[in-house]
Amino acid sequence: MSGLTWMRSNHSEKAFPPLDCEETETATMAAAEEPLLGMPSNGNVPEEMELKNIQLHIPTARILSREGWSNVREVKVDTSRGAVTVSVQGGGKRNTLVTYHDLGMNSVSNFQTFFNYVDMRILMENTCVYHVNAPGQAEDAENLPEGYVYPTMDELAKQIEDVLKHFNVKHFTGLGVGFGANVLARYAFTHPDQVDALCLVNCVSTHAGWIEWGYQKMNIRNLRNANQLTPTALEYLLWHHFGKNQERRNHDLVQVYKQYFAKRMNHKNLSMLLETYITRSDLGLQRAGKTLTMPCLLVTGAYSPHLDDTVTLNSRLNASKTEWLKLSDCGMPLEEMPNKVSEALRLFLQGIGFMPSLSARKLSRSRSMDSGDPPPPIKEKEHGALHENPSPISETEEPPTLSLCT
Repeated sequence: MSGLTWMRSNHSEKAFPPLDCEETETATMAAAEEPLLGMPSNGNVPEEMELKNIQLHIPTARILSREGWSNVREVKVDTSRGAVTVSVQGGGKRNTLVTYHDLGMNSVSNFQTFFNYVDMRILMENTCVYHVNAPGQAEDAENLPEGYVYPTMDELAKQIEDVLKHFNVKHFTGLGVGFGANVLARYAFTHPDQVDALCLVNCVSTHAGWIEWGYQKMNIRNLRNANQLTPTALEYLLWHHFGKNQERRNHDLVQVYKQYFAKRMNHKNLSMLLETYITRSDLGLQRAGKTLTMPCLLVTGAYSPHLDDTVTLNSRLNASKTEWLKLSDCGMPLEEMPNKVSEALRLFLQGIGFMPSLSARKLSRSRSMDSGDPPPPIKEKEHGALHENPSPISETEEPPTLSLCT
């Protein structure tokens, strides 16, 4: 700004020939651009130029494959109902996290983007994560053998026990989405001493209704007889994950998953998983009777088709140990709102004492390093204590509510 003022003051002392208004404006703009661009205003461009302080930031593509998750190794684990693939991430020994994916997904497509988010990378510094894949649902999985009887929901929950024994895990925090949230809730109900806490996204605790059962039966029959994913099955998967009017809200993300469902998923194995899911039993939870005893964080989106189901589950859990969070403008929270979900998970785990607090300076510095921008200044209180000024963002009519910080 000082350079621009200096140029104008010098020009005011010189006698220039009279110009019309348009020529005067052009000359003034050229004179102002000269010190900024480092080029003469007469249009003579030097043969060699050097650009300084230029940085290119290429956005990471959402590829939903192993290539985008280089720090994860896959382990085959034998269970009482056959082998399952477990993706192991991180090597921290302070905390253990077990995840379980949703319908039509696996550990890569459901959790890769979320765990690659900058705030989650900070949370995972001292954590080891075990991403459990349902039988036949792992990436590039082959068709299950003829005559294979797919495990029930309770048997899938029992497989988690075999996975924990294989890795010598004594207790853990669970993160499940949809179908996987139901599986983890079943295991936590029967093994409360091994589960420290649960984060359940779009979890359904009741059995399938007649409409869901009939619609899924039609999809299962078509998937078994077809050589590819049928249009009705694709429509159901998009509705299951994004809710209604998904194309209007997040067209690019919907297209990514539409291509994934159509080209990367084993549709025959999916038909067996759907058969198991529609024959699920009610979790049998009662707030006044037997229910989950560990702290629970229930997460859903305002556009999720499972919003009412999460409200039902919230009414069945201990009110003093349960937080219910509804995120606006999304149906698939982990993909559409990873910043809000990661912050909610951090506050939830800190509140129950399972994760040390992270300063605002550390989170801000990590975000700035990831984006290439300098970290914003953070005010400090007396004695060097960091000061955060939270403002609640969310937003539910159902108590209790988790307050987040923007």
